[in-house]
Amino acid sequence: MARQLRLSLGRPTSFAPDQFVQGDSNREARRALEAWPAWPGGCLVLVGPEGVGKSHLAHVWAQAAGAVALDRQAPDVEAARGRPVLLEDVDQGAPDEALFHLINLAGQDGAGLLLTARTTPSAWPTGLGDLRSRLNALLVTEIEPPCDRVLEGVLEKFFRERSIRPPKEIYPYLLRRMERSVPGARELVRRLDEGVDGEPRPISRVLAREILDGDTENLDLFE
Repeated sequence: MARQLRLSLGRPTSFAPDQFVQGDSNREARRALEAWPAWPGGCLVLVGPEGVGKSHLAHVWAQAAGAVALDRQAPDVEAARGRPVLLEDVDQGAPDEALFHLINLAGQDGAGLLLTARTTPSAWPTGLGDLRSRLNALLVTEIEPPCDRVLEGVLEKFFRERSIRPPKEIYPYLLRRMERSVPGARELVRRLDEGVDGEPRPISRVLAREILDGDTENLDLFE
């Protein structure tokens, strides 16, 4: 049998609105972002685990709002005056005083502040008492772990990025058995593309079963 030829082409990350996979797991977060500029105090915190689309959804909002994305480690507070601002991964550390001022500026006319994080503001460390009270009062919306619609959409996206068109029946099979996360979906597509023992093979349920059953067998070794 002739070997399938597939091209692994590196592509830059796209934050295009039509590339964001919508589903029940991100519906409430989408609604919350669409409510800007009516956020209380001009601020919203977008929370969710790794790989659920926080950055993508945040950049869709930033494009629509004309927001400036600031460096988390050294945010330019002056650049935030009178305009919407995006600050990502805030739970990984941001200067207390700068964050305090950004929250205060968000309530001005024409301004706003969208923060993204994996944890809620109540868990963010700070030694600034005034900042703590403001963090605790922020409006929070959450992207939940991906539902089937989102997982199927990202699988399609990752296959497409590798120029692969698998049979449609592969998706229900994968959704029943795969790790239910976006990073897990990306890794699964990579392994399906590379095949078993580095030997590329047509994408099929047989190949998927070999890879997924192999994961289960490896886990059993450590029990």
